[in-house]
Order: sequence, then C-alpha cells, then structure tokens
Amino acid sequence: MIRAHKIRLHPTEEQKGYFVKAAGVARFTWNWALAEWNRQYQAGENPKALKLKKQFNQIRRQEYPWTWEVTKNASDQPFLDLAKAWAAYFDGLKQGNKTGRPTFKSKKQSKLSFYLANDQFELGDHRIWIPKLGWVNMAETLRFVGKVTGARITKTADWWFVSIQVELPDAIPAKKPAACGIDVGLNRLATLSTGEGYENQAFLKTALKKLRQANKRLHRRTRGSKNREKARRQVARLHYRITCLRDDVLHKLTSKLANGYGIIGIEDLNLKGLLTNRTLARSFSDAALGKLFQLLTSKVESEGGRIVKVGRFFPSSKTCYGCGWKWEEMQLSDRLFLCQNATCAYHHIAQDRDQNASLNILSEALRLIGLIDQAVGGTGSDAT
Repeated sequence: MIRAHKIRLHPTEEQKGYFVKAAGVARFTWNWALAEWNRQYQAGENPKALKLKKQFNQIRRQEYPWTWEVTKNASDQPFLDLAKAWAAYFDGLKQGNKTGRPTFKSKKQSKLSFYLANDQFELGDHRIWIPKLGWVNMAETLRFVGKVTGARITKTADWWFVSIQVELPDAIPAKKPAACGIDVGLNRLATLSTGEGYENQAFLKTALKKLRQANKRLHRRTRGSKNREKARRQVARLHYRITCLRDDVLHKLTSKLANGYGIIGIEDLNLKGLLTNRTLARSFSDAALGKLFQLLTSKVESEGGRIVKVGRFFPSSKTCYGCGWKWEEMQLSDRLFLCQNATCAYHHIAQDRDQNASLNILSEALRLIGLIDQAVGGTGSDAT
C-alpha cells in the first residue's frame, strides 16, 4: 500500500530559484519528448520512453547544458510520465473513455513541479536533502514509517510542498461488522443511514464575493506588470484557502467513516453528467463529491473495509424504506418523504428524504453482496 504525505517546505530565496529552475527543466524535457514522440509516431515509427531518453541524453550536454544545473530526475522522469500518459490515453480509447491526449506544457499556465527518486533525496529531522542544493527545511517530519519510494516537489499559490510516497505493509484490518449507507447531496453533503448528517459547507459560495473582487483587480491590471502578478498571486491564495478548507472537511469525514464501518454503500453517481447542469454545476463542484468518493474508497479499502456501489438508476429517494412504495411524482423541492401505502408502518409519517434514501442505499448494497443482516442503527463510534 502506497501512502503520500504532503509537507510544506520553507526554502530560502536561493532555494526557491533552484526549484523554479528544476521545474523548468522538467517542463522543457516533457515538451521535447512529446514533440519527438509525435514526430516519430507520424513518421510510422514506434516511439518508446527509454529510447527517447537515450536520444535526449546524447544531445543534452552540447545543446542543453543548463539542464545539468539541477537534479538529474528533473530531466529523467518526464519521459516516464509521458509514457504513462500515452498508455492512459490508448487504454481510454479501448474502453470508450474520452481520455485527453498528452499536451504541451505552458510556462505561464502549467503547475511548477519536478520528481525526485528515492535515491536522490534524504530525509532528516524537519528537513530534506536535495542534490545540488542541500538541506531544505520542512514544516513537519514524515508521518509514515515505511519504505520511501519517491517524492514530488510542487508549487501551489506562493508555497512549495513536497509529497513523499511511502510503501507501507498491509495493515491487519480490525473487525468492523457494522455497515451503513450514505446519501450525498447539496443541501447536506452526506446523510448516513444511522441518522447522522454532515452539512455542505459550500466554501466556494462563501468566498465568492472576495474571489470576484480579486479577479476584477487581476483583469484590470496591465499584462506583464508587477501589480498584475501581485493580483494573480492573491487569486491563487484565495483558491488555495478554499481547497484547504474543503479538503479538511472531506478528510475528517472519510476518516471517521472508514474507521467506524466495515461495509459502506454509496451511489454510483454520474458526476460528469451532473456537472453539465448549468444551474447546479458550480454547487456540485463546490461540494467535491468526486473527491469525497475517491478519499472514502481509498481509506475504507486501506482499513480492510468494503465499498459497495449501488446502481445510479436505483430509485433510492423515491422508494419508501419500510414497504417499497414508490413516489413517482417526487420533486427535488420535496424534502420530506410521505408514504401513501396504507399498510405501511410509515403511512403519512414525515420522513427525512435523505435519510430514507440512505437506508434504501444500505439495504440495496447489502442485498447485492448477500449480507442483508449487517445493517446497524447506531453511529459508527458506538456500533458493535
């Protein structure tokens, strides 16, 4: 199991210059490799990453001597990254997915980053050693104990980070017989079948006024001026703050669920389709449901649990959990579910729409795996 720990760096101005140069070498190498790959492919040849790397190294010292001023990984890794990008593209074509082709990286728009192999850096107490640079201070020490496989240094807004990948032994999963269903949405980010609800904080919506003002200042500045660069950095800081607040909520929620339940039922939503709704697209992006599912899946599996996806056409919101009666005319504005089946125990009893849906998701998930008797009614912390 591979885990990544992202740590903020505290480089000096000289070290920041090294990072920018290394990221520039990585970007230049990627663009050179992509251009050569396209040329060979159009000529009917079969380009390979290692072949292109060998070809680049033969002309590197004479034509691009400045690439030797930074770690060799800055010019080595882009070839492997390009090979993975092309493999993902062709695999997507075979599966019918619209995976984008690898594109050239812009100096102004692409994210500054470069890779370090595990033999190209050393970790100390709150610091990391990088070839041809020396020790760089880190905000904290590495959280995981295991085999370090690599690291990637990136820049977000005004700050530099190092993401260190660590290979951990497979943990012995703790016994968690409890199961729960989760209904996600915009009014409430997640509603559990146990009755717990987690509100959608909508951090982008809250900061939208400041973000609009910052974008106005940015577009009123003259292109290429220092004031425009200051305004751009302010916009980047606002976006980064929104991302951090949202990630904090998602990580805490998914960690609690992964530690509390062994089986979790979720909906297999068409997230790309939801984002095509012009009215709700920004709200769905703000909720980050895709990242919620991604974090939940990885954490539950790492804890030895199981994620069960219920079909996206399963009518979880329109079906009464007690008797199975369907409310075909139900609208998005109907927040309470009223069962019209006279023989149902919930007949004309107002039920929370989202909790009813989460109970249906749990029941269907357990039915799919043949464990209908594993549902619980308590919270993840008190279920046994």
